[in-house]
Amino acid sequence: MPALRLFGRKWLAASDDLVFPGLFEISLRILWLALLVCVYIKFYDDTWKCSKGGDFVRTFFIGMMVLWSTVIVVLMALVNQSAKGAITDVEARKFVPPILLVKLFLILPEVVLNVFGTMWAFCRDTVECPYEGNFSRTVVEALVIFNWVLFGLAIFGLVMVFDPLGSKRYHEVQETPSAGESLRHRKSTSIWKRRFRWAFCWVRSDEHGHEAFQQVAALLSALFRSTDLVPSDVLAGCVLLRIKQKRETREMRRIYMLSDDEPKYSTDINKVFSIAPRWMNLENARHFLRLSMAAYGWPFVMYLHCTTGLFRILNNVACCSCFGQPRYTLVVDDNCCFCHLAGVKYISKIDEEDILFASFRNHVFELPFCVIADHKTANIVVAIRGSISLRDIFTDLTADSDKFEADGLPEDTMAHKGMIAGAIYIAKKLKEVAILEKALSMYSSYGLVLTGHSLGAGVACLLGFKIRPKYPDLKVYAFGTPAGLLSREAARLSESFVFTVGVGDDFVMRLGVDSIENLRTGIIQTLHASRLPKYRILLNGLGYTLFGVPPRDLESTWRDDTFPEPNRSPLLHARNIPTVAASTEAALLSRDLSVRRFSKIRLYTAGRILHIVSRKKTKAERKSGTGGPDYEMRWATAEDFMELKVMPRMLLDHLPDNVYNVLDTILRELKDNVSEII
Repeated sequence: MPALRLFGRKWLAASDDLVFPGLFEISLRILWLALLVCVYIKFYDDTWKCSKGGDFVRTFFIGMMVLWSTVIVVLMALVNQSAKGAITDVEARKFVPPILLVKLFLILPEVVLNVFGTMWAFCRDTVECPYEGNFSRTVVEALVIFNWVLFGLAIFGLVMVFDPLGSKRYHEVQETPSAGESLRHRKSTSIWKRRFRWAFCWVRSDEHGHEAFQQVAALLSALFRSTDLVPSDVLAGCVLLRIKQKRETREMRRIYMLSDDEPKYSTDINKVFSIAPRWMNLENARHFLRLSMAAYGWPFVMYLHCTTGLFRILNNVACCSCFGQPRYTLVVDDNCCFCHLAGVKYISKIDEEDILFASFRNHVFELPFCVIADHKTANIVVAIRGSISLRDIFTDLTADSDKFEADGLPEDTMAHKGMIAGAIYIAKKLKEVAILEKALSMYSSYGLVLTGHSLGAGVACLLGFKIRPKYPDLKVYAFGTPAGLLSREAARLSESFVFTVGVGDDFVMRLGVDSIENLRTGIIQTLHASRLPKYRILLNGLGYTLFGVPPRDLESTWRDDTFPEPNRSPLLHARNIPTVAASTEAALLSRDLSVRRFSKIRLYTAGRILHIVSRKKTKAERKSGTGGPDYEMRWATAEDFMELKVMPRMLLDHLPDNVYNVLDTILRELKDNVSEII
C-alpha cells in the first residue's frame, strides 16, 4: 500500500503482499533443490560415461542448483523487505520493486534450463547414458513438470494483478485534472461493463441486462475512484475495522453499565409489543417468514436439506405435466416438472389449490413471486423471493437512487432504483392476471399481506406503496430489509403498514451505497492508524476467526485514532495540483453526502423495525447452564442501521432460516414460561 509500481505502471498488488507467496515458493524450491542435490550426488559421476548428451546433463544439474540457490536467496530478501513497516510505510519497502525485478528476470535463464531438463526427461534420443536410474529420471521428470506449473502460476498471478488502469496516462493529471479524473472514471466503467458481459453472458439477453451492467459498473467505478487500495488492503482493512468496532462496542458497554439509563433491549415481549399495533406480533412474523422462504422454491429446500432435499420434493413434483396433465395453479416459467412449485408447497405446507398464482420468471429487475390464499390468518399473501441468482445480485447492485412515485408520497421521494423496477414489474404482472381482484372477490373477508426477505422485502415495501391506494388495509411483513431503500420521509410513512424484523448483525439491513462509502472511508482510516505490517494483520485475522479477538489486540493495533489531512494520505492518488488534491480527497473521505460522487441522497430502511439480538448471559447463568431467554429485542429506528459493521455473524444473521429459528426460539421460550406459570 499504495499499489506496487513496476515496469512503469500500477498493479493490483502492494509491496507488502509478497510475504506469503514468497514463503510458499521458498518452501517448494528448498524441497526440490534438496531432491536435485540427491540426484546430482548419485548420478553426476555417471554423466562422464554418457555416449551422448553428458555436457547437456551436467549443464542442467549445475545450472539448476546455482540458479535455484540464487532464486531462494532473492526470495528471502524479497520476503524480508516486504514484511517491513506498517501498511502505509511505503518507504520502508522501497527495495521491493528492484528485488522483484531481479526475481522476474531470473525466470528467463530458468526457462532455458527447464527446456534442457524437458528434453532430457522426455526426449530419449537427446541423452544416452549407461545408467540413469528410476529415481533420477523420476525426480527430473517431476522437477521439470513442477517448473512449468510454477511458470504457469506466475503468468496467472501477473494476469490477476494486472490493472487495466495502471497506465500512467490515467494517473498523471495535466492541465485539466477534472478531465483526467473523468477519463479514468469512463475507462473504469467501460472495463467493468466488459467484464460483466464476458462473465455473465447469459444475463445479456435480459431486457434490462445492459442497463444493469451500466449502473453496476458506474457504482463500482465510483466507489473506489481515486483510491490506491488493492484487494489485500480491503481484506486487512476489514480485519482492523472489526477490531476497532469491537473496541468501541466494549467502551460503549462499559459506559452503559455505569449509566442509570433504562435498558434499550428487553426480554419482556409483552412490554415491547405494548406500543405496537396488534397485527405486529411474532406469531404472524414467523408464519409469514415461512411463506417468504417458500418463494425461494426448490433451491431453498436443497439448501436446508443438502442430502435429502431431492427426496423431500419428489412427492410434489409432476413430471407428467409435460404431457398435458391439468394443473390447479396458474404457474409461469417453472420447468415441466414444476420443481419450484414443489419447493413452495413443501416449505409453506399449503395445499396446491391455495397457491393461486406463481411466477418464477427470473430476469434482471424481474423477481419470482407467489400469491397464496392463507386460511390460517385469513389473508391473501403475495410472497416475493429474495436474492438467490446472479440476476438478483444485479438488481441489488443497481443501487442508485431514483425518483419513486406513488399516491400519498412526497414529490421528492427517492428509492433504490433496482427495487423500484422490481416493484413496477410485479405490480404490472398482478394487474395483467388480475389475481388479487379474483382472490379478494373469492375470499371477501380476507386481508392483503405482502411479504419477502432481503431483496424481496425491499420490493414488497415499494410494492405496498404502489398498490396501497387500491388496498388501503394491506400489511407488509419484511425480513432483513436493505438499508438503502427509501428517503427518510417515505420510510417514516411506511411505519404505519410495514413491519420489519432484523436479527443481530445482519449486514443487508446496514447495506447501502452510503454505508459502503462510509466503509471505504473507515478502511482507509484504520489502515492509516494501524502500526502492524499487513502479514501480521492477516494472520491475526485468521486467529480472530478461529479463536476470537483477544483483549490485548484491542489496544495494541493502533498508531493513533485520528486521521490526518486527506491530502496527506498515502492511500489516495497523488495530484500535481495540491488544491485539486485536497478537494478531491476531502470529497472521498467526507461523510457529508453533498460532496459525495455517487450517493447524493441518503436512503433508509422502511417500516417499523424490530431488532432482535442475542442476550449476553450473566456469569451465574453461564455457570448453572440455565438462565433467562436467549434473545432480547427493541424497536429501532432507521438511523440505527446506517453503519456497515464487520462482524462474524453478519452473513449468518441475514439468512432466512436463521431468522426463522430465532423467532421460533423466542416463541417456544415464551410458551414454556407460560406453561411453568400455569
